[in-house]
Amino acid sequence: MSVFLYKEETYKIIGAAMKVHNTLGCGFTEKVYQDALEVEFQKQGVPYVREPRLHVSYEGVSLATPFSPDFVCYEKVILELKAVREIEDMHRAQTMNYAKVGGFKVALLINFGDTLLQHERFANFDNVE
Repeated sequence: MSVFLYKEETYKIIGAAMKVHNTLGCGFTEKVYQDALEVEFQKQGVPYVREPRLHVSYEGVSLATPFSPDFVCYEKVILELKAVREIEDMHRAQTMNYAKVGGFKVALLINFGDTLLQHERFANFDNVE
């Protein structure tokens, strides 16, 4: 049986991203979409933290350089944004690493770089209680 964690929350996040993409279209930088999405989150009442600092641990030692996903929404969903022609495996790996490092169960990867919004959802079942 498949578990769809945080279904309502992820639909709301993707819906906000669709609104931004429908309004701006493609062709802007990732930061422009991040700024616009922040405005849309505020309008729709989506709770978020922009670019939180997550620390990577290596063999029990917290590394000095933090990891920063674009957003954490609802205190439980990692959101990574891209503005590229096509989502690549390295983007997927980056998004999943954010989820693993932060102990999150769900991550979204959203790409504004094409004429149609692209999104992928990942569940990190290693962190499911």
